[in-house]
Amino acid sequence: MTAQTPPFRDSQLPFAKRIDDLLSRLTLEERVAMLHQFGPAVERLGVAAFRTGQEALHGVAWMGPATVFPQAVGLGATWNDELVRRVGEAVSTEARAMRSRDDRVGLNVWAPTVNLLRHPLWGRNEEGYSEDPKLTSAIATAYTRGLRGDHPAYWRTAPVLKHWLAHNNETDRATASSSVRPRVLHEYDLRAFRETVEAGTVAGVMPAYNLVNGRPNHVSPYLREQLRTWTDQDLLVCSDAGAPSNLVDSEHYFDTHEEATAASLIAGVDSFTDHGTDSTQIVERLQGALDQGLLTESDIDAAVRRQLAIRFRLGEFDPRLDPYADTKDFDTPAHRSLAREAAEQAIVLLKNDGLLPLTGQDTRIAVVGLLADECKLDWYSGTLIHRSTPLEGLYERFGADRVDFAEGVDRVRIKTSAGTYLSVPPADDATDEVRGAEGALDPALLAGRTDLPPLTTDTTGTELALIDWGGGVLTLRAPDGRYLSVAEDGFVRASADQPGGWVVQETFRLEPHESHGSDESQKSHESHGSHAGGHLLKHIGTGRYVSVTADGVKVAAQNPEILELEITERGEDTVARTAAAADVVLVVAGNDPHINGRETEDRTTLALPAHQQRLLEAARAANPRTALVITSSYPYATDPADLPAVLWTAHGGQAAGTALARVLAGDVSPAGRLPQTWYASDADLPDLLDYDVIGSRQTYLYFEGTPLFPFGHGLSYASFEYGNLVAHVGENSVHVTFTVTNTGSTPADEVAQLYSRAVTPSVSRPRRELLAHRRVHVLPGVSTELAFELSLSAFEFWDVVHGIRRVEPGPYELLVGASSEDVRLRTTIELDGTPTTPRPVLELGLNAADFDEQRGAEIVDRTKVSGDAVTPAQGNHGSQGSQESLGNTAELVYRGCDFGPATGTVAVTFEVSGEGSLELALDGGPVTARLDVPATRGPYDYTTVAVPFSATEVHDLHIGLRGPVRLAHVGFSG
Repeated sequence: MTAQTPPFRDSQLPFAKRIDDLLSRLTLEERVAMLHQFGPAVERLGVAAFRTGQEALHGVAWMGPATVFPQAVGLGATWNDELVRRVGEAVSTEARAMRSRDDRVGLNVWAPTVNLLRHPLWGRNEEGYSEDPKLTSAIATAYTRGLRGDHPAYWRTAPVLKHWLAHNNETDRATASSSVRPRVLHEYDLRAFRETVEAGTVAGVMPAYNLVNGRPNHVSPYLREQLRTWTDQDLLVCSDAGAPSNLVDSEHYFDTHEEATAASLIAGVDSFTDHGTDSTQIVERLQGALDQGLLTESDIDAAVRRQLAIRFRLGEFDPRLDPYADTKDFDTPAHRSLAREAAEQAIVLLKNDGLLPLTGQDTRIAVVGLLADECKLDWYSGTLIHRSTPLEGLYERFGADRVDFAEGVDRVRIKTSAGTYLSVPPADDATDEVRGAEGALDPALLAGRTDLPPLTTDTTGTELALIDWGGGVLTLRAPDGRYLSVAEDGFVRASADQPGGWVVQETFRLEPHESHGSDESQKSHESHGSHAGGHLLKHIGTGRYVSVTADGVKVAAQNPEILELEITERGEDTVARTAAAADVVLVVAGNDPHINGRETEDRTTLALPAHQQRLLEAARAANPRTALVITSSYPYATDPADLPAVLWTAHGGQAAGTALARVLAGDVSPAGRLPQTWYASDADLPDLLDYDVIGSRQTYLYFEGTPLFPFGHGLSYASFEYGNLVAHVGENSVHVTFTVTNTGSTPADEVAQLYSRAVTPSVSRPRRELLAHRRVHVLPGVSTELAFELSLSAFEFWDVVHGIRRVEPGPYELLVGASSEDVRLRTTIELDGTPTTPRPVLELGLNAADFDEQRGAEIVDRTKVSGDAVTPAQGNHGSQGSQESLGNTAELVYRGCDFGPATGTVAVTFEVSGEGSLELALDGGPVTARLDVPATRGPYDYTTVAVPFSATEVHDLHIGLRGPVRLAHVGFSG
């Protein structure tokens, strides 16, 4: 180092010393400015501008063309850690290559999403890997390992896990609170984050919009109490977009933005994503918090230090030493091959009665359905460089002369009240434009096209392709393939290559005219048939209705046009004709990832949309040799009884069609496995906002019904035999071995799954729980031995009595098989551990949230900083699956409370706020004590009240809450 070179530029020094030096050189103003997502350059020190955040969920997103891999839920369906690691490596390599020519591309990547797929109606189901924390953490660790790279000092990209914490609803997502009891918190939601962070492959996390136990995630004490204790390295916590402002504007958790920003920073948020590229408001709030004494310079320094730690790891200050600085690999043959391999491995064969594979030399194939010639993208996709639809893949593999196609859209003309028809003007000189092809830091700001002429009316009109995506949500497509869309000027044009955007401008809803303004106006239109009173066509994105003006067709708040829908051809008729002429029919059904289930919008049902159900039934009636290919971001509940074959794949990225064709042809044996339970009906689901997976028996871990297809399910063209299960319990681990033999005639992958079950648990434990898995390729007639070394911690549960994880002594069953329900081998082992004892309530009392069972309760914040309390649920989302409203009442049960020897009377004290009453009973018997709670000044103004209570020895304690009372702690003395 020369005299002129500052220590922070000295690559021989440890990163920590270099960061100390750089921090000391930055003014307070410069440090504060760095805390916005778009941190400015410090030119006097030669420090470049830096932004946190680059979407990279299954490819580099939003920044133009890039390799597009299968959706995250599809990567989860591969159950292949090594494959997913290679996908992460390819994505981060392309991020580096793209940045070399476009400095808008960031290296702090916001991926992956590790929220557990607890509820299949969650709109963002496509973004997660699995409903199981073990599988989720395994896939997430693999992906982040690929994103990070394997250099000991420098990282290829710096991955941030999303979204901390317990976030599975788009409905009221910025104001809803997830009630998460301690066992669910530690055994389920935290676990997916923890194991990936502990692997050392993560740069940080992003808090979610929602609240957990009444407290916004952006001021979560778990950032400090949990996350930062899992690793010694600095972790960068990046806020979600707009969430800092939500603390005041929508959540009303703080009175001022200065208070909210200070609380977030102290809780652990290091980078504020708010107001787009404009940092002025965040900077003003931080400076205001400093001026008011809400923050200190050391608070600012702690956050800046964590950000600088990431920048040093990314090689920003050591360009000559950065091993990834000259990365140029982009859209390489290897990346294209990997995209196809990932798409192949993500395909799950759900049912097969011998129809597949399609090996006949002269088999005539009909491919029909709304997704048969689609390669759909989602909000977090890049722009396609290559594209393969199911139809194109089948053409390529079987030859176009053997494949017939029918999309199954309804062909319609739309008649106006004047007797004319909506018409799409010619636009022969218009350029083809793909939404987002040029890249955008915020694609939500991309505007619709206004260079094309708006729709007009004439005497013949244009025949449009109508698709009903469910719930009456329609798209209309012109003959040239462009979708009707509405730009900022309000005119309706055939201008969009696909539905998309933050607010989709390509969806409409037909409403009966005579019910306009009544409750009936919101009903979905199912038949699209002619209606005596005509229809109004509502543009969903603006909430306005289509009208006809002298300047063209537009949407407006007044004077809606009364329209009549004339169907010139029904989709099921064309599908039936095509199916009848084929030897085999493939119905490709599913969703558009921008419609009915996406970020900001949850689904309302598991049912296949009625339009697609009609197509499936028409194909099946015309030809019994009909297979259903579901291409979707989430599970459906559709009866497979009359279908000889069913497959599912997530939207598979750029090679989806080629991959599907190769699996259908038998070139590749399918070996994807379901990463989440497929339920048989909506009746099997709890309330979307019920996060108590234990109490409401959610996911394969606790679900006691019969699923349509179970977690881990997936068939093969081969057959496998399992044998030779041996388990040995060591001092710190359990060693398990077994063999898998391919007894079929086809080389194939098998996904061997190892589960456990506590045989005699003292508390409710999972029916079975995934311990390990492995995807292996096995040749016909060959056996392979699989070995697993399981830490004893894999058998732990969260002991609410002592606030620790522990292994309960006793028998545990090990289950080996091809799915959570297809168990081929089992054995029982005995584990030592800490014995379960009654709750020492005289010594420790009871934290109210540490209940064993509850009905009608929700957990809320004890204070705005830390701690929990329990109160009757608002809306009753916490009621163990019960759908009846309990009003302002709740029941809590604490099992095995030890009230001491048979001497004397016990006094009980309650730490409470609000107002109402408390009732106590033993073992479900009559109420033995009741206490009225006088109103306190507010929800955080706690008081201690007492009542005599007689109890001895061990009993189950029942506490009833009546009215809006908050209970934090119960104490006992005798």
